[in-house]
Amino acid sequence: MASVATEDDARGARRAGRPKVGVYRYAVLALVTLGVSVNYLDRATISVALPDIQHDLGLAEAATGVALSAFFWTYATFQLPSGYLAGRIGPRVMIGASALCFGLVTVLMGFAWGLVSLIVLRLLLGIGESPAFPASAQVVSRWFPRSERSFASATFNNGNPIGSTLCIPLVALLITWAGWRSAFYVTGAVAIMYAIAWWFLYRDPRASRRLRREELEYIEADQEEANRDADSQQTVPWRSLFRHRMVWSMMIGFFCINFVAYFFITWFPTYLVRTYDLSLLKFGFIGMIPGIASMLGGWTGGLVSDRLVRRGVPVSRARKICLVGGLLGTSVIMLAVLSPTVSTALLALSLSYFSSTFAAASVWCLPADVAPVNAHVGSLGGIQNAASNCAGIVSPILIGVITGVTSSFAIPLVIAGVVALLGAANYAFVMPKIEPLRSTSPQAVGA
Repeated sequence: MASVATEDDARGARRAGRPKVGVYRYAVLALVTLGVSVNYLDRATISVALPDIQHDLGLAEAATGVALSAFFWTYATFQLPSGYLAGRIGPRVMIGASALCFGLVTVLMGFAWGLVSLIVLRLLLGIGESPAFPASAQVVSRWFPRSERSFASATFNNGNPIGSTLCIPLVALLITWAGWRSAFYVTGAVAIMYAIAWWFLYRDPRASRRLRREELEYIEADQEEANRDADSQQTVPWRSLFRHRMVWSMMIGFFCINFVAYFFITWFPTYLVRTYDLSLLKFGFIGMIPGIASMLGGWTGGLVSDRLVRRGVPVSRARKICLVGGLLGTSVIMLAVLSPTVSTALLALSLSYFSSTFAAASVWCLPADVAPVNAHVGSLGGIQNAASNCAGIVSPILIGVITGVTSSFAIPLVIAGVVALLGAANYAFVMPKIEPLRSTSPQAVGA
């Protein structure tokens, strides 16, 4: 194994030393990132509009938690088929169909009349948005060599805080001017327009007329080498992926990251408005601070991980440094409990959200890092994203119930911090060496 690792490191060093030819792949990355941003813009609209929705529809905290959680029931469930289809059908069809679907459903959210309709529409929204991340991971694996994938993954994953952060002032202003229903009409229309643009603009590298041959060769040199390595191994059947400890560790770790992240996407506006008695309009501006911090965290995590790889640090160690360190930083969300003012609370929350996306930059490299063949990248992305979004099922309901009983967010914030620490321990002590999976690997569960 030592000789294999040495050869891998040497090949990585040679790839890192190649000149970077062309930048068109970054234009593709910007288009993918925009799509994820629109995805989260539509997803997070309900969190900003939540106080008004609760008032108009007469929803209690527990019932609201169920409505928020409903999205994740289908979103998590459909990650597996979405990831599989992303590898088979390709990201052009999957991302375009996804944006069109969740855009239409978001528009319909503006017509919700009660709890049942809200739950049904949230279920449909989860189905529509489920292909976004597995398909985006597939785009990165096709358009970027390994030494650039961490930054690329961090960038499209930053669509999460970009969309969520832009959502806060945009939706707050729309609600102030025209009511909460208009916010869903506008954000849904944005998604539909994106779906049309994506369909006409995106192509895979070999089908793109705008990509220079030199850049295509630079991209594919790494992938051809990886494919030769994979061809020398026995192919891992899709179902057997679950036999590997690596896959289960990916699932557990991402669950822990998202348990904290989904607090910001669901209950964060309500927490800040109620705890510190803010108006919705005032929150619309100061509530952007943690989101901005999370954008910086994602790009920082991607740059650090890629820099470590280019300097010769083994991929496994580079990813784990960022994953463990990021989750340790995420746990400071607990300090918000001790914050007497909104300023100190925002400081703790911003550091936590920064650290969360710092870790997530490496999370979305893992499917490409461990996939035995390229077709499995989408499947592995869907598997870990399905597990991570089970946190979206648990977190909103748990926070809603506990807050309804205690009239405080203190206990949920402490629980979130503890979950982050468990995630750090998982990546440090449970996850094996990060390398392509093999059907005969001793890292398989039960081997």
